[in-house]
Amino acid sequence: MCEKSDNHFGQAGQMKSSDGNFDQVEISECRDTIVVAACSTRLYRRRWLIVFLFSSYSLCNAFQWIQYGIINNIFMKFYNVSSFAIDWLSMIYMLTYIPFIFPVTWLLERKGLRVIALFAASINCVGTWIKVASVQPNLFWVTMLGQFACSFAQVFILGMPSQVASVWFGSDEVSTACAIGVFGNQLGIAIGFLIPPVLVPNVDDINELAQHISFMFYITAAVASLIFLLVVFVFQEKPEIPPSLAQVALRHMPTAQYSYLASISRLFRNKPFILLLISYGLNVGCFYAVSTLLNRMIIEHYPGEEVNAGRIGLTLVIAGVVGSLLCGIWLDKTKSYKETTLSVYLLSFVGMVIYAFTLNLGHLWVVFLTSGLLGFFMTGYLPLGFEFAVELTYPESEGTSSGLLNCSAQIFGIAFTIIQGKIINHFSTLAGNIFLCVFLLIGSIMTGRSSSHDKHFMIIRSILHFNFVCIVLLSPKITTS
Repeated sequence: MCEKSDNHFGQAGQMKSSDGNFDQVEISECRDTIVVAACSTRLYRRRWLIVFLFSSYSLCNAFQWIQYGIINNIFMKFYNVSSFAIDWLSMIYMLTYIPFIFPVTWLLERKGLRVIALFAASINCVGTWIKVASVQPNLFWVTMLGQFACSFAQVFILGMPSQVASVWFGSDEVSTACAIGVFGNQLGIAIGFLIPPVLVPNVDDINELAQHISFMFYITAAVASLIFLLVVFVFQEKPEIPPSLAQVALRHMPTAQYSYLASISRLFRNKPFILLLISYGLNVGCFYAVSTLLNRMIIEHYPGEEVNAGRIGLTLVIAGVVGSLLCGIWLDKTKSYKETTLSVYLLSFVGMVIYAFTLNLGHLWVVFLTSGLLGFFMTGYLPLGFEFAVELTYPESEGTSSGLLNCSAQIFGIAFTIIQGKIINHFSTLAGNIFLCVFLLIGSIMTGRSSSHDKHFMIIRSILHFNFVCIVLLSPKITTS
């Protein structure tokens, strides 16, 4: 009924908005004059500024998630704590998300994008300055407090990519815009892998080490402060005229017709979404575990290679960034949600198997290659999961579905990081990676499962039993303790 029109207003042109600024716009109208006022849509140039600003503060926050873990051994020495304590500086991001995502999602639905963006940027900024004050060996609790503040800011960030995309972009751009939103988070993780090993070398002098750590924390705080100011003065709630017919319908829906709790209830009765919720959590939880424990895995097989461990992490994520963008573009063109999601999931499993069995070959170039392959598909899955959820749950809010997906990922991320860490300590790195491979296979089965539920769960139970047998048989580190 409604389609792009060349009449009356013509092609994309310059039109003046209510605030006196000129924006390049593309105009869609209904040919039916009776509903033209309700169905007019417009795309503003400002949409690109909004999504890139969101990506920027997402980047700054994601950088801090992994900045401790990638130099785990160095922070262990500086604060004189265990590797498990340093792991919690990463896992606090996952733990904080779980209880706070539901009130934050409710706030997003009630107050909109700008309020959430201000909360995220301000809390992230405060956290960075707390960490500046934590650079003393006896102040581990202060650095944990600063990391908690940053992890709380993350709760306001992870559910926003699909929301920003749907509020500001046209229907044929949503997947690409969502991929750009996720891109900021991935790029932040990539920089978090690369920069800390360079800025904080493994030196023996504690005072010199404190200077390096302080320098890194000051840079982070300065960037976070600049981004906060940009959000205050630039970030806009929504365009005056909606970009798509879906947003037109959403704006004309009376507030009383939408209930957040009712929406969650409907989502939990949506069986395809529940399967996606679990399979998404398995995939992203595996990525969180690999990222958090990467330093330990690399240093075990390649001692003294902290800088290369960071570069391997960079390779993992940059390949994923490329995968995310290509998958987003592919979805915009084909709309083949299930087929694409299943294919990428299976290839993530294959990539994890190859990475697991080549990590200990003694050739770093092989690890770089397999990490790139793993990252391309595993991280490339992120925007696919968001968009597939929107497809399965329409007309439910994108913020609600993406919030639940991320909550699932945090739960599995904590569990996988702790369990894989214990397996690595008591058995071997190979056994820990096999553990993740098995759950990626389970996620693949759930993504493209057969109609028989009994057969589905029998297969999963058999795989779990096989996983236990493999860990026992392939572990050279088994002890009698």
